[in-house]
Amino acid sequence: MTVQLDFMAVLRDWPMLVTGVVWTLGLTAVAVVLGLLVAVFCAWARANGPRWLAFVVGAYVELIRNTPFIVQLFFVFFGLPAAGVRLSPVTASLLALTLNLAAYGTEIIRAGLEATPRGQIEAGLSLAMSRVQIFTHVILPPALKKVWPALVSQIIIVMLGSAVCGQIATRELSYAANVISASTFRTFESYIVATAIYLGLAWAVRRALNWVGPRFIFGR
Repeated sequence: MTVQLDFMAVLRDWPMLVTGVVWTLGLTAVAVVLGLLVAVFCAWARANGPRWLAFVVGAYVELIRNTPFIVQLFFVFFGLPAAGVRLSPVTASLLALTLNLAAYGTEIIRAGLEATPRGQIEAGLSLAMSRVQIFTHVILPPALKKVWPALVSQIIIVMLGSAVCGQIATRELSYAANVISASTFRTFESYIVATAIYLGLAWAVRRALNWVGPRFIFGR
């Protein structure tokens, strides 16, 4: 039996694929900005915050890191309505992605914070810098520089994990592949194309983040 592949049947729906790529990148971008902000605060809380706050943050980190992302997504989208909180698919996806990235980012950034030499902190204190200034100007930039490759890898994982969000009808790339597969009956071709696009996105996003980091986030 000869199998005939027809990729053009899939590529004819390129507008849907482009929409999926835009949604995937958009979800990732927003989740990265919000997730890293939360991760920086949580990393500070675990490393230098009061004991009760470190305990709360630690419990949150362990909860997220030890449960599957799809369970977290379904809890946000299907579970929260039982408590009277109804979210759209996009909002639920963003919230789940942000919480997931923030939990993993917390531990990555905390490792960088704890690697900061004590002498740098004492130098900041000797210059009459406030605790906030020391954290934002002395501790955080070199910490981010140390852990940036790990953060970039985690961001890529989150971007690829956004494929799960198609299960709640968020119109990202895997959702587009599902729709095209159902309409063309070209399942193999649909997912080969989606796989190739995800590979390209992962490569491009990694390159972009490795360029952005030293220029705009932690300096050279």
